[in-house]
Amino acid sequence: MVIGYEEQMMTDSDINNALRSIPSMDGLLNAAWARAFSGCLEREAVKKIIAEALDGLKRDICAGAQFSLPVDELAALRAENLLRERAAKTLKPVINATGVVVHTNLGRAPLADEAIRAVNEIAGTYNTLEYSPEKGGREGRNAHVEWLVCQLTGAEAALALNNNAGAVLLALSALAPGREVILSCGELVEIGDSFRIPEILSFSGAKMIAVGCTNVTRISDYRKAITENTALLLKVHPSNYRIEGFAKSASREELAELAASRNLVFMEDLGSGLLYQPSPAFANREQPVRDCLKAGSGIVTFSGDKLLGGPQVGVIAGSKDLLGRIKRHQLLRALRADKMTLAAFEATLRMYLAGRQGEIPVIRMLEVDKDALLKKARALRRMLKGAVAASMNAADFAISVVETEDAVGGGAYPTDILPGYGVAIRAGSGSAEMLARGLRTARIPVIPGIRDGCVILHVRALLSGDERLIAASFAEAVRASPH
Repeated sequence: MVIGYEEQMMTDSDINNALRSIPSMDGLLNAAWARAFSGCLEREAVKKIIAEALDGLKRDICAGAQFSLPVDELAALRAENLLRERAAKTLKPVINATGVVVHTNLGRAPLADEAIRAVNEIAGTYNTLEYSPEKGGREGRNAHVEWLVCQLTGAEAALALNNNAGAVLLALSALAPGREVILSCGELVEIGDSFRIPEILSFSGAKMIAVGCTNVTRISDYRKAITENTALLLKVHPSNYRIEGFAKSASREELAELAASRNLVFMEDLGSGLLYQPSPAFANREQPVRDCLKAGSGIVTFSGDKLLGGPQVGVIAGSKDLLGRIKRHQLLRALRADKMTLAAFEATLRMYLAGRQGEIPVIRMLEVDKDALLKKARALRRMLKGAVAASMNAADFAISVVETEDAVGGGAYPTDILPGYGVAIRAGSGSAEMLARGLRTARIPVIPGIRDGCVILHVRALLSGDERLIAASFAEAVRASPH
């Protein structure tokens, strides 16, 4: 944002006068507002940031722009605002009022309290990341989670990496370098942020052989494409899209049987990492990892921070022989998970093993019943009304409980709707976009939805205590609004 800019133009004489009016660096550095940043920024960093602000101002002046403030005041204002921006943390908590449970842009799955405690316990101390007290020597970091994954999925062996894209890349690099990988044309997906299956295959050194059509791929298409150079049959989760109507794909059972008969590897990228079947009917389209392995998948890859409800991690699970080959690949070191990720993942897996998956936030949000959501929405409405009751602008807002359409997110069930409740806020003056921006930029950012000219605060993905924080942010947004 260019502060103080107006749609008028200056003459050459005005430009020179304006440039001469820019305060000196020493003068700005010694101003009280600049010294206030000394606790979080070194003097040299403050100087560079002020110089950046002044350079921008000089460019605007030389472009002939005229300003609504005197140049010396504008220089100080821009420098102070840029310092405040640079000094503030950019990775910070927000409140997810979008109704999307596994929201990729908002950090996907929030961790369970037990996983958070595990991270805190490990982060500030030395630990057994790659050490065994019993052996008195080195132990692989994968040992902390491999047995747990195997217990929960039925796999013979498993490996945890930094994310699922890394898991797919490593598996293909280890199992099919320079050889053919056959997959359906309907599974050549892009899974957000330009992560494309064809490019990952190319980067791994494998040669992609796409068979069938976008909407129909039969097992006979795979069979016809197999050559002496074929190493692997690949099945990929469709992630964020579905093909409806006339569509057919080969089942994992068919692919497993074909792979076994030709001595090939059958690999499946599951994406979401479902270890437990939640109670809503929508989840029946997603197969748990255990079921896929039981159906014959040689190895499967999946994420830890989607339906599993843990930290960002990628897992390869399957046969001991295939995992042995993967673990020996040199790329593994570049993709391994760190100590805090492993601590959170181990704690999350142990919750599943103890039958306490209902305490994991993602599972709890998916299984919550509609009556509980209605009760939560009514409580939020009362808090919002109370937060602005004394405000002069309170009458400008109509606040009501509404039904909502929520979503799982994270690439799972893109066509499925989770019926829920939320709170709609309609501003008498000003737009829903303005109010939404006020909520997003509050001291505690609230990320809402917008529908039919209203801001919608979905309650499904709210965490304990979020209602009170939303009310405070709403009051802040109302105070700052031009009503």
